[in-house]
Amino acid sequence: MKRSFVLLLVSLLLILAACGNSTKQSSDSTDSEKKNEKAEVNLYTSRHYDVDNELYKKFEDETGIKVNVIKGEADELIERIKREGTATKADLFLTADVGRLYRAKEQGLLQEVSSDKLSKQVPDKFRDSDDMWVGLTKRARILVYNKDKVQPEDLSTYEALADDKWKGRFLVRSSESVYNQSLLASFIEIDGEEKAKEWAQAIVNNMARSPEGGDRDQAKAIAAGIGDVAIMNTYYLGQMLNSQDTEEVKVAEQLGIFFPNQETTGTHVNISGAGVVNGSKNADNALKLLEFLTGEDAQFTFAEANYEYPVNPDVEPAELLKSWGEFKEQEIPLEVLGKNNAKAIMLFNEVGWK
Repeated sequence: MKRSFVLLLVSLLLILAACGNSTKQSSDSTDSEKKNEKAEVNLYTSRHYDVDNELYKKFEDETGIKVNVIKGEADELIERIKREGTATKADLFLTADVGRLYRAKEQGLLQEVSSDKLSKQVPDKFRDSDDMWVGLTKRARILVYNKDKVQPEDLSTYEALADDKWKGRFLVRSSESVYNQSLLASFIEIDGEEKAKEWAQAIVNNMARSPEGGDRDQAKAIAAGIGDVAIMNTYYLGQMLNSQDTEEVKVAEQLGIFFPNQETTGTHVNISGAGVVNGSKNADNALKLLEFLTGEDAQFTFAEANYEYPVNPDVEPAELLKSWGEFKEQEIPLEVLGKNNAKAIMLFNEVGWK
């Protein structure tokens, strides 16, 4: 009987030891899996440039944080984040134009995020007052003109384009362009709604054709003799001058560049920017990516590869942009472009700017 009791006790001890080892192995396995999990950040972006992908790869190499890129149109991405709700995987929303960033903020899709590094690398003007978004690159909305038909002294301000001498000579994209919406929004802020409406009406009267295509198409229309002056973002012209398409280069070489309102309110400036998504599961990594993209190395790369102006004051523009000369910028908080967006759209509709 004693022998049976001893055998039973030994068996129980062996079983308990086995269970203990099993639990420990399971715990060790879980710890190992956690260590092997790769840090990541999920980026929803409407930008489509090769230079962006190069910078994400460099960020991954430097930090070990994987950048998962989901691309789409800005408004589609905003709706997707809304639809996904608390289940969204989005950590960072990146897009062009303050109007879209403001839209995302107003719909509660972004969260406050800041750091000493961001404050140092990006001036207040290019950051949201509530720290919901931050600018990454800067572009100016300039005038381009046919060098054979227009002289620089013929140009002065955006407002002067309302003059009858430009009737049938002016080219611009549609009022659906957020770039044009933000331009008119800036005029609402500076001159008031009534004057902004008068300007928009005069521009409609002076159009060489109904608005169509993007900024590049306005440049091509000038080269084709359809019109003589157009509004265009600076980086488009930089891309065309350095295009692999020889026809695009020829078009761009026919154009002169003019920064309007240098003696008055300054040339209109907008940004590409990004904000951390509300409820982000990887907010710390999203902040690290923002800090990286506004750092000197990334800002230099944006400028050299995509002909965008740096927002970081310690980084100089690309040589091509320098060759166009320095210019005075509109001195208004960029977030007002978003606040005035709805009014701008209303005025466009009232004057028949298609």
